[in-house]
Amino acid sequence: QAQLVESGGGQVQTGDSLRLSCVAPPRTVMWYTMGWFRQAPGREREFVAAISRSGPTAYSDSVKGRFTISRDNAKNTVNLQMNVLKPEDTAVYYCAAAEPGNPAAVASSYKSWGQGTQVTVSS
Repeated sequence: QAQLVESGGGQVQTGDSLRLSCVAPPRTVMWYTMGWFRQAPGREREFVAAISRSGPTAYSDSVKGRFTISRDNAKNTVNLQMNVLKPEDTAVYYCAAAEPGNPAAVASSYKSWGQGTQVTVSS
């Protein structure tokens, strides 16, 4: 399983921006579907965004238009630019990698996960 390491979380105010990064082993970002999920206290882990190895992206309705997922194959990183943050975005954010061809919005598709990075948005 690939070792994924997230960074970039923090505590911000409503309307602020944050950029999360996930560093993966060489070739992981290039060959796998990379996704971001989040989990708030007392809630199930939910899909946020994903990018396939061929480029298409997918977003949950709750973040569409505010968040952007991108990939840098040369740096083996996948990023999540989060704009216009809201208190309901508060959660631990996880980076994950899935074999191509599996449903990108389904957590069980992903076999490798990072440890997570906390994002807290205060009103």
